[in-house]
Amino acid sequence: MKDTFFYLSTCDTCRRIVGELDLPEEIRLQDIKTEPLTREQLHELKDLAGSYEALFSKRARLYKERNLKEKALDESDFRDLLLEHYTFLKRPVLVVSGKIFVGNSRNTVAAAREYLQP
Repeated sequence: MKDTFFYLSTCDTCRRIVGELDLPEEIRLQDIKTEPLTREQLHELKDLAGSYEALFSKRARLYKERNLKEKALDESDFRDLLLEHYTFLKRPVLVVSGKIFVGNSRNTVAAAREYLQP
């Protein structure tokens, strides 16, 4: 997979992290709202992250609205939901040199920043 930063351009947190990381030009920015994840991209992200659940945001509004917490979701459910709507992706996701950083926790952002430093 090409080095890519998957984010939501309307998300203040994603925009802040883009600025903090000072991403190199060769990293492609993909706004998941205007350019949704493909099945192939999602499969590659899953391989890097270890599971679809690791990429899934349980803080998404639709997760709460659909009461998905009460359901026993398996990997195929997480995959299908991630393909169905962009808000289910835990954001942002940075893939660089075969390494993946998922989410916006301080530790994740700090690890990504450290990895990007020459």
